[in-house]
Amino acid sequence: MIDAYGNDGYEDPDHETDGCSTEEAVPGQERTFTALPPARGRGFAESWWGRAWLQALEDTALDGEQVRKGRRFAREGRVGAISVRPGRITAVVHDQDTTAYRSDVLLQQLSEEEWDRFLDMAVDRAGHVAALLDREMPPHLVEDASAAGVELLPGIGDLDPECTCEAWDHCPHSAALCYQVARLLDQDPFVLLLVRGRGERRLLDELQVRIAARAAANPSDEENDRRRGVPADEAFAARDILPPLPAPPPLPAEPGPAPSLDTETGPEPGLDPAALEVLAADSAVRAYRMLADALSSSHEQQPVQDGLTPEQDAVRLTSDARPEPWIVSRLATGSGRQRAALDVAVRAWGHGGAAALTVLDEEWTPDPESLARARARLAAAWEDGDRPRLRAAANRWTAADGDVQLRFGRDGRWWPYRKEHGRWIPAGPAGDDPATALAVALGDG
Repeated sequence: MIDAYGNDGYEDPDHETDGCSTEEAVPGQERTFTALPPARGRGFAESWWGRAWLQALEDTALDGEQVRKGRRFAREGRVGAISVRPGRITAVVHDQDTTAYRSDVLLQQLSEEEWDRFLDMAVDRAGHVAALLDREMPPHLVEDASAAGVELLPGIGDLDPECTCEAWDHCPHSAALCYQVARLLDQDPFVLLLVRGRGERRLLDELQVRIAARAAANPSDEENDRRRGVPADEAFAARDILPPLPAPPPLPAEPGPAPSLDTETGPEPGLDPAALEVLAADSAVRAYRMLADALSSSHEQQPVQDGLTPEQDAVRLTSDARPEPWIVSRLATGSGRQRAALDVAVRAWGHGGAAALTVLDEEWTPDPESLARARARLAAAWEDGDRPRLRAAANRWTAADGDVQLRFGRDGRWWPYRKEHGRWIPAGPAGDDPATALAVALGDG
């Protein structure tokens, strides 16, 4: 389907009105749609508003046989290009004997006062504009317009036919035209608004003017809205009115420098400037990483990361910031660990982040299904006779003749551990193959 605009503005002084007084009142845009193909094997209206249009036709026509004949004409593709302008829809329809008739359907335009009420309602409910821009006409839009005294959809007797066949009621030609218009309305409800007196461009321009005028008249309201933010439906509705957003800023070469809190003014009691500097530097690094991730092409495909507990974040901060020993002691307290245990936790964090911390701290018993999968992986990892002797306890398999261990994570991966100075220490990142993980634990991987 192709449609063309008769002009770019709202006025067309050369446009002939064919004596129609409603067109003289509002000479708006004209859109011309090429002839629609035959509609064999399908309904003429799929949207609820398209069906409402046909209901107005079928309730108005006195001769149901003429309407059925017109539906057959439309289904056979006998309706030519359709011209839509305020108050009138026009097309040439070919009869069964190929005689061409000019057929028109007239619909009363909305008055200026009615358009004012409709535009005020749309400004108050920006979601309605969003729906129209998506070529949708939700029922609540029509209901809200009706509550404002504006009837958008035609009712009984509203579709007034004119045809050169000189029928005084709806003839097959005007009925065929109505059926094809229902197909246009399915795709673009702005067709209906144009017949009612406003083309899409004029409607959006008038909405923009009203939005700007309301903001200028109520600056305090605008400031309050700015503090609260913009509702999502309003931002979506304005996407075709407002200019595009600027391009994202380029990623800096490195995180910004940490601020210095070494000033002549002494700190408040209990406030440690050096600790704050560590936190500020860490925040800058994390913000840099988050920005780099957000600007990456695969950002929307990445899963949302779970938040860290305060104890986990203390381990992360120790690993990332490498602070002074006295700050590390404070972080150890925040992590709920002794200093030596914090060092082990930092090592685990380096091998796998929060998941590695969980494996370090948690001992759990796999359910029968998980246990069966783990045993199957162990059996398949080595050739017959090569498998080492492993003692199983909960989710941990410990070598009988060495200080190495495999820990089975809840995600089905294997984590290598070795014993150092009587303490189990993470030896490397997780792997899917227990043989490889054990080699890492032994120092062979």
